Amino acid sequence: MDKLAIFSGNAHPKLAQDICKYLKVKLSDALVSKFSEGEVRVKINDNSRGKDVFIVQPTCPPPNENLMELLIMIDALKRASAQRITAVIPYFGYARQDRKDQPRVPITAKLVANLLTSAGANRVLTMDLHAGQIQGFFDIPVDHLFSVGVFIDYFKKLKIKDLVLVSPDVGGIKMARAYAKRLGVPLAIIDKRRESPEKTEAMHILGSVEGKNAIIVDDLIATGSSLFEAVEALKKANAKNVYAAIAHGVLSGPAIERLERCKNLKELVITDSIPVEKNKNHSRLKVLSIAELLGEAIKRIHNEESVSCLFD
Repeated sequence: MDKLAIFSGNAHPKLAQDICKYLKVKLSDALVSKFSEGEVRVKINDNSRGKDVFIVQPTCPPPNENLMELLIMIDALKRASAQRITAVIPYFGYARQDRKDQPRVPITAKLVANLLTSAGANRVLTMDLHAGQIQGFFDIPVDHLFSVGVFIDYFKKLKIKDLVLVSPDVGGIKMARAYAKRLGVPLAIIDKRRESPEKTEAMHILGSVEGKNAIIVDDLIATGSSLFEAVEALKKANAKNVYAAIAHGVLSGPAIERLERCKNLKELVITDSIPVEKNKNHSRLKVLSIAELLGEAIKRIHNEESVSCLFD
């Protein structure tokens, strides 16, 4: 492991440290700060010549700043003669605009993929992309992990009976089916209509949830509008306790206030792909670590071993 080097920007240093702890390596030293006018300043302090470098940097809020840090760190390490540079992006921002669904809109997921490649990244390691086809936007290898195993382990320990897995929309059926198959429980789908990018109206439920404990699964929660509409729809359909398993807890805008008001949601379970700010802590918010999952993937990539077993 002497040729392995792990760096971190300012987006999520704790996750990088937890990954290093799992791998039993030291976090490499880099100065990532700002000049007086606000430009990102980067200086790699540790020797990285000929090393297999991994940069841990989710493009979470503030997304523009974190993305620029990542791009500049990639450029700095490329110029420092790193043998291979892998961008470890647990939360891949700008992924929601992955196609032209309206006239005159950008495809930001493709733009970010181009920027990472042009900066000098040799491969990307990410988790629970908003849309799986984003992997095809890259001209470099992409390892796409899933947090399903982390959530399954957690819910198995709770030993909840009469479970049903719920997809909050038609687009999430594939993810919900994977959870339902692993837990051996039935699947239900919420048919909803989106009124605006921030507001949705839950319509009706396909499948039986009456008298059952429901787990809603999704890739991310931003303002929480979709999730809390789904919770209320499930309670109206006479579901018992409602849980939510969300890979990326963006928790922007009024998300925590909505969680406070939504007494029907028993627990919101997220991963630490995005750091949870102190003011967003809540008694019904549970954060699970993905450091071991990412650490194992980094170890396998470094050793040129298969990572396909981690995709399940």
